[in-house]
Amino acid sequence: MAGFVFQLEGVLRQRKNVEQQRLRELAGVQSQMAALDAQLRDLDASMKQTNEDMRANRLTGRLNLSFLAAHRRYTLAMQKKALDIAQQMAVVQRKIDQAQRRLTEAVKHRKVMEKLRQKQFERWREKIARRELYELDEVAMLMGRYRPVEPQAGVS
Repeated sequence: MAGFVFQLEGVLRQRKNVEQQRLRELAGVQSQMAALDAQLRDLDASMKQTNEDMRANRLTGRLNLSFLAAHRRYTLAMQKKALDIAQQMAVVQRKIDQAQRRLTEAVKHRKVMEKLRQKQFERWREKIARRELYELDEVAMLMGRYRPVEPQAGVS
């Protein structure tokens, strides 16, 4: 007896591949976001360390106004850099959202094909069960026709 063959197996395989590709795309964009987040955290840590150094070591005794002005310029530059990173993160977040939508769509398409495959498999299995039942009925009918007649008790 032949096994179940899903005629659209190639389409299902292709949809699984598309889903995997969309998953890789999402992971790539998420890694970009993670890198930007790490940059922002490093920048924040650097600013905190610089400000702490300024408070602890530079604001005692005689004040160096040129150093304070340089520190202020550095602070402003770091704030601008942080703003640039935040803008990049917003762009990457939009890419993440788009990649997630594309992945969701790919998953939906794959699930539709899997559901179709499951329905066809169930129909095939029911067809096989009906065929087996029919064949068993045929065998039972044939056995009933050719059953030898047993002599009845008391008749000689």
